[in-house]
Amino acid sequence: MAEYTLEVTTGSVLHAGTFDNLFVTLIGTERQSEPTQLTSLEWDEKHGNVGTYSVTTLFSLGCLLLLKLEKDPFHESPERDWFCSKVVVTTPEEDEILFPCHRWLSRGEFVLLRGGRATKAFEDLHPRLLEQRKKELLQQKLTYVWAEYADGMSYVLNIPNPRAVPAEISYSPSKAFQFKSLRQNARSVLKLKALTDEPWESFEAMKEFPWFKDSPLLDYVSQHWQDDDFFGYQFLNGANPHLIRRCSTLPSNFPITEEMVKPFLANGSSLTAEMEKGNIFIIDYKIMDGLPTRVIDGKLAVLTAPLCLLYLNTEKKLQPIAIQLHQQPSEENPIFLPTDLMSDWLLAKIFVKHADTFHVQLLTHLLNPHLLAETFAMATLRNLPMIHPLHKLLIPHHRFTLHTNIFARALLYGPGRILTNTSLDVDGQIEFFRRGFAQTNYSSLCLPENIAVRGVESIPNFHYRDDALRLWRIINSFVKAVVAYYYPSDSEVAADSELQEWINEIFYYGFQGNGDSGIPSSFQTVEGLIKFVTMVIYTTSVQHAVIGNAQFDFLAWIPNGPLMLNRAPPTTKGQSSMEAILATLTYKRVSGLSVSTLWLISRKSDFTPLGSYPEQRFDEPAALQMIKDFQAELSSLSADISKRNSELELPYNYLNPEQIENSVAN
Repeated sequence: MAEYTLEVTTGSVLHAGTFDNLFVTLIGTERQSEPTQLTSLEWDEKHGNVGTYSVTTLFSLGCLLLLKLEKDPFHESPERDWFCSKVVVTTPEEDEILFPCHRWLSRGEFVLLRGGRATKAFEDLHPRLLEQRKKELLQQKLTYVWAEYADGMSYVLNIPNPRAVPAEISYSPSKAFQFKSLRQNARSVLKLKALTDEPWESFEAMKEFPWFKDSPLLDYVSQHWQDDDFFGYQFLNGANPHLIRRCSTLPSNFPITEEMVKPFLANGSSLTAEMEKGNIFIIDYKIMDGLPTRVIDGKLAVLTAPLCLLYLNTEKKLQPIAIQLHQQPSEENPIFLPTDLMSDWLLAKIFVKHADTFHVQLLTHLLNPHLLAETFAMATLRNLPMIHPLHKLLIPHHRFTLHTNIFARALLYGPGRILTNTSLDVDGQIEFFRRGFAQTNYSSLCLPENIAVRGVESIPNFHYRDDALRLWRIINSFVKAVVAYYYPSDSEVAADSELQEWINEIFYYGFQGNGDSGIPSSFQTVEGLIKFVTMVIYTTSVQHAVIGNAQFDFLAWIPNGPLMLNRAPPTTKGQSSMEAILATLTYKRVSGLSVSTLWLISRKSDFTPLGSYPEQRFDEPAALQMIKDFQAELSSLSADISKRNSELELPYNYLNPEQIENSVAN
């Protein structure tokens, strides 16, 4: 007789238990066991409960290959899906083998689980394992099908309806409940306020949304949004620190003269001298030039493509010193300066923030990281089986991503969606996505290269850069350890057919097969694989947190994050007023939609911080130790950030690892 002891764990998920009969079958190299029933009322509502069972056979099964879990299709109790976390089998030889599951089973369903060390395809020699590996991927490719979203853009998952999302990738019951409650809360507030398509009567009236109390920083923003120091600060540590770059030569379409800006520079200095010192920076929204806007009451909505010049002054503060609101210089496109009429200068900054808010929401948030994260998740699910080491490494960084993006397409952008209440219609949004997609390349996605290309390595008080670079290095160190452990040589990278299919799909479906993007279409070296996987994890966690954690704080104050302006920009100086600014700003109804949406998508629910892997997938002690080392590095960074923040007037906590979600989940 041979006895196998099983510890079967129900996941720590709301409503994870079931009253249904459950069966397990062990499949070995020599033979397989008879199905063994695991019936127990202890399953119900015992989240995280571990049940211990025995499977007895007349003879040894040989080396365990697979474990089959199935749910009785004929049980008479009310249907209750079951979430199995894992099964640990102790063999007659006292070996412990982990079989990760981490999925829901419905009545009549079964799942075949692989246990033991993570393996690549060429390492599986037994025909049964090879067959199961192929069947798993075939089923995944039938479930997760690529669909073209728009010409010239990356592909998406071919599931438009959030209600049709497979259980494997859907929100947990607790997250789904919280999200539904938040949406109802937001709708109730908007209905209660009964906002109209009329201008705001005062800036104070804009503070009446009850959600403002959820953000202590929002009050600071509402008090300082007019300050030049704070305007410049946001390009370093606000919701969009990805555009600023050093300016060594003025663009030909930005005809600033030395006389214009001399009053704002250090005594005796000049624009040329400050550029040579590396103290002049620029924000250029030329990507937005000519985007088709909505037609409202027979008129095209307003959206400019500004240029903004900034100066790092002797106090090490970044301040705007010149703004041009359109790309082509002309007499009707004046260059605004800090010495202009106060309302003129403020209005120019509002138009810059209008362009920046569109850029952050549609490009630096939805395009990258949301759509990129969808590409990575799809390729992982379709090409890397659960036993593959990179599946185990990456799948926690894809948690809820596909469901989130399906919700985003259903609620935010597309015909009749929330973002069509702004300056850009659907055609404008798609064109903006296309332009952003065309400019996305491998170098721009790899933070150290991105920082170097923009020439912003040495700007002081650039907390985003400092924290992000350290996070990149920590992630890279972790990835290097894991990848080198499973791929000890370049030849093993090149020989992994599943890995090659993974990157090939990312290249073709994610980047349209564009070789000029620098995205690889295959891997030949361990070093190349490490760099790419680092980028994937960074993009799906840190890159998303930069925007996701900061957007409500900075953009929910309407003048600082307008998605709609109601008047054209000034063509001459000296004609504006504070009353005219209020009339230019987003009307009440659209303001309400914008603020409520920011509040909704900023709320964390069922949150898993970066480096936290509650679902055990790796069985190897070496890999588990690597995760612990990764967590220790993140904990050290968190302590350093907290110490630094205690000395800052305006703390920067968005890239504290404790605040970074492991995946694009909101």
